[in-house]
Amino acid sequence: MIEYDKFRRSLDRLEEQIAHYRGLGPSAPRLTREGIAESVIRRFEICYDRLCKVLQRHLVEALGIPHPPHSPNPIPRLAHENDLFEAPIEQWMRYSRARIATQRDGDRDQARAALDIIPDFLDDAITLYETMTRERWNLRQP
Repeated sequence: MIEYDKFRRSLDRLEEQIAHYRGLGPSAPRLTREGIAESVIRRFEICYDRLCKVLQRHLVEALGIPHPPHSPNPIPRLAHENDLFEAPIEQWMRYSRARIATQRDGDRDQARAALDIIPDFLDDAITLYETMTRERWNLRQP
């Protein structure tokens, strides 16, 4: 049996922190904005890693694909080949590159690039969650 709970919780937390970040007004202190932005990026990292783990299990247990690689790039490609994604594979490869790039400390350009695509990642990851679990995602809170 595939456990989707950790992935679901990581999606919840990412969704929550994105809303928090978007809710900051322009008068919010710079350190507050930076701290929350860093939290969004960290939650993206956790969510992406959990997505890869559960997706790998889904490929094996639900679709019968033997021995998918443990590397983050082949997992999305296999998922794409098995029609698990609605978004194009190029979009998922952007998420993979963003995840790898977030491991570099102090690169503001990489952090900004990741922050720009994380909301799209969230939407696509929720769609993937719904596809794998056949459960409807709870409506987001305003």
